[in-house]
Amino acid sequence: MNDAPTKAGFVALIGEPNAGKSTLLNRMVGAKVSIVTHKVQTTRARIRGVAMDGQAQLIFIDTPGLFKPRRRLDRAMVAAAWGGAADADVVVLMIEAHRGMSEGVKAILANLPDRMGKTKVALAINKIDKVKSEGLLALTRDMNEAFAFAETFMISAERGHGCDALRKWLVDQVPEGPWLYPEDQIADLPMRMIAAEMTREKLTLRLHQELPYELTVETENWEERPDGSARIDQLIYVARDGHKGIVLGKGGETIKQVSQAARAEIMEFVGRPVHLFLQVKVRPNWLEEKERYSEMGLDFKDGNA
Repeated sequence: MNDAPTKAGFVALIGEPNAGKSTLLNRMVGAKVSIVTHKVQTTRARIRGVAMDGQAQLIFIDTPGLFKPRRRLDRAMVAAAWGGAADADVVVLMIEAHRGMSEGVKAILANLPDRMGKTKVALAINKIDKVKSEGLLALTRDMNEAFAFAETFMISAERGHGCDALRKWLVDQVPEGPWLYPEDQIADLPMRMIAAEMTREKLTLRLHQELPYELTVETENWEERPDGSARIDQLIYVARDGHKGIVLGKGGETIKQVSQAARAEIMEFVGRPVHLFLQVKVRPNWLEEKERYSEMGLDFKDGNA
């Protein structure tokens, strides 16, 4: 038996869209719990991934990217991001090494003193393989002059460089206390929502520039079958009739390939057979419907201008 006391704490990952937060979360947890694409603004809900490290439990909050909001959905996502940071025991600001102190990063830095209070904030400079060492040192200096970070880490979330050092530091920061989740649980999102996120990721990857953010996916039904498999029915909401045709593709080829890819990933995640059925529905005003926000784990009121 290990006599060391148990520890548990919340770690919020914040930063601009596409800074690598979801990639880092998935690496820390050791499984894919957050949507990862080359598209910006893909994380909508505050996804919690649970990582075990000895007697410590790190609960990672992968927040939506912080950016200048234009629509109700944007405003709700930004509010969720700052809310996730405010609730955390420790915060990690991720920036991209090659983009440096962009206007978006400067805006985040300006908000940190008021938003964070006494909460420790670490800086994680990601994608370090894209910049020479002298550039990294200059960026580290400039960032720490702009805000008093508790620690700075040079990482590559995709390749894993520097992630162990960051993880060890985070373990040291979280308070002693009982674990907040079962040892074998890796995420606190309902499986229905994780499955919907996986399908949305496949759609985002497949459709590229055509329908970046005008769709959402909801798991309408999840039926456990006697043979141990599960039947999953999902609805894909789009805003216009023309979008429905794009999602379906010629002869239904696009949705067929999306369904196959999503089904394979969901099966790998749950470890048993899955039967996935997708249906596309046109809802012109889904971006203004309270129910859609609840399904995404967002607060509809946060989208008010």
